Amino acid sequence: QAQLVESGGGLVQPGGSLRLSCAASGFTLQYYATGWFRQAPGKEREAVSCVSSTAGTTYYENSVKGRFTLSRDNIKGTVDLHLDSLKPEDTAIYICAIFMGEPQPCRDGLDDQVAYDTWGQGTQVTVSS
Repeated sequence: QAQLVESGGGLVQPGGSLRLSCAASGFTLQYYATGWFRQAPGKEREAVSCVSSTAGTTYYENSVKGRFTLSRDNIKGTVDLHLDSLKPEDTAIYICAIFMGEPQPCRDGLDDQVAYDTWGQGTQVTVSS
């Protein structure tokens, strides 16, 4: 059974940075579209960013554009989300996800969570002074 594991969360002051990583157990993420979502207390899960499976095109939710950067590390087989200029409103559990079938999501923009069928447990990001 495919498993995803996130790492890199933590407590950071406003304006700070973190690097989150999403890794798959037993296989590489290199050929899968990968989405990052976040869920804050009392709020619905929202799509933050995704990278397409073929061209490696990245998409971002408007509130994180220019601050978050999504990239693939094909040597490690991970998908990393770099969070810069963090704000208190970025506080949430960050979760990565993939879809094991076809068609792959993230072909022309962010997809809703229903487009993905394999999820990690999430990593907590807390932005506070």
